[in-house]
Amino acid sequence: MKKFLLIGLLAMASQAQEKHEIKWNPVNTIAFGAVEIGYEYLFDDSQSVGIEVHINDVYNWAVGRQAKDFNSTSVVASYNFYTGSDVGSGIMISPQMKFRGGHYQEVSDSPKISLNSFMLGIGAGYKWNLKGNFVFGPYGVIGRNFSEEIKDEFGTPIEYSIGFSVGLRF
Repeated sequence: MKKFLLIGLLAMASQAQEKHEIKWNPVNTIAFGAVEIGYEYLFDDSQSVGIEVHINDVYNWAVGRQAKDFNSTSVVASYNFYTGSDVGSGIMISPQMKFRGGHYQEVSDSPKISLNSFMLGIGAGYKWNLKGNFVFGPYGVIGRNFSEEIKDEFGTPIEYSIGFSVGLRF
């Protein structure tokens, strides 16, 4: 029985190689002090699902405002399509949903604006896969935010972001 269990675990481990990816966007950390980390699961050579957490998420790269005025966290769910010949590489198209919670306050005595919202968007970019383990590449996202309060405060329901993702695939 122990041999069958061991053989089963080894078989699952061999199939799981290079299907998981953890990633980080250093651009937002450097520019805004925000943390954007994610996980992707590749279920075949050209498709994956992902989830990201954005801590201190800044709306539209602050739209000329200070990053310190934002106190929000977001969760992004995505479905990713890749066109490259290597597994999970090449041009990437990514429909996404984003949920944000938190607030924005321009100065300490101004009222807090709720950033609680839902967004639908599409991302595109390019991902290189270096020796099967190290992945990196630029991307951009544009989407529609469905919060009237955010639209009134920032003057647009359109939300955008760009970044450069670096990650490890295992």
